[in-house]
Amino acid sequence: MRRRPSRTASVAATAAPRPWEAVDPAALRLGVSSCLLGQSVRYDGGHKRDSLLTDLLGPYVEWVPVCPEVELGLGIPREPIRLVRRGDEVRLVAERSGTDHTAAMRRLARRRVAELRSLDLSGYVFKKNSPSCGVERVRVHPEKPGPPRREGRGLFAAVLMEALPLLPVEEEERLRDPGLRESFVERLFAYRRLQGLLRSRPSGARLAAFHTAHKLQLLAHAPAASRELGRLVAEAGRRPPAALLRRYAAAFMRALARPASRRRHVNVLEHALGHLRGRLDPDSRAELRELIHRYGEGELPLVVPLTLLGHHVRHLGVETLAGQVYLEPHPRELALRNRV
Repeated sequence: MRRRPSRTASVAATAAPRPWEAVDPAALRLGVSSCLLGQSVRYDGGHKRDSLLTDLLGPYVEWVPVCPEVELGLGIPREPIRLVRRGDEVRLVAERSGTDHTAAMRRLARRRVAELRSLDLSGYVFKKNSPSCGVERVRVHPEKPGPPRREGRGLFAAVLMEALPLLPVEEEERLRDPGLRESFVERLFAYRRLQGLLRSRPSGARLAAFHTAHKLQLLAHAPAASRELGRLVAEAGRRPPAALLRRYAAAFMRALARPASRRRHVNVLEHALGHLRGRLDPDSRAELRELIHRYGEGELPLVVPLTLLGHHVRHLGVETLAGQVYLEPHPRELALRNRV
């Protein structure tokens, strides 16, 4: 995979669709809260530059920076805003003046999300705790004096997530966790492959090939969901194709949104080892099994048994495993599996 400078985009320009079999990381376009890229757009004139985004992911993606509050015309610096509960509704209100920005923010969000849809995003990274961009546990203040409750979602984030329910989204602070970071990047590439599949108006055979290629990946995240998806694939030809694809896409992304566990990774690795039975000499088999065990005990990162497994798959030409996305779901240069 080649590296390239990070870019930003502000105009609607959609890359040509790519087949799911070969996702070029250069095709990944991610929305992001502008302050996380170091842009001085916060209410106090500052920023929240996040080096994980700019330095780790930056060379592999094209950023689409968005600051809903600035785009709403609130200015820099500006009066802080917050979420306030009024009866059954949560409003977006200026802290000192009490100006209600709810309706204006929702109008902006609907217009901006339509533009972002045309940009063919592969994911979005939001600023945690923001009353406009926070994904979860944003402070909601009572109308009368009293402590806030962490039960809200930023208004802009809420509109985007409702309009694009399958889009992988995450908050920057959660990406500091190696497991959540690896899971998010895995979903970015999976979503891109899925979008390529859907645009191709696939036949039942092509959908089955897509599902087969992701079988081990799905087993690592949600075994029950993997079986559900398999049943959907088996119904191809007996159900209206558009409806079946919508159901498959939703279930596929829901499954990958469940973080893979160490135990399930061990199960997948042992399942893959079973495909080498009769082809791998006893010493090599014992070596790989030992690495899987040590990974399961937390002594080694996932990359160690996976690297040896991949070597044997290539050396022995094991076709049933060679096409599995699980073996390399994202660019190895990111070294994400060195930490999980």
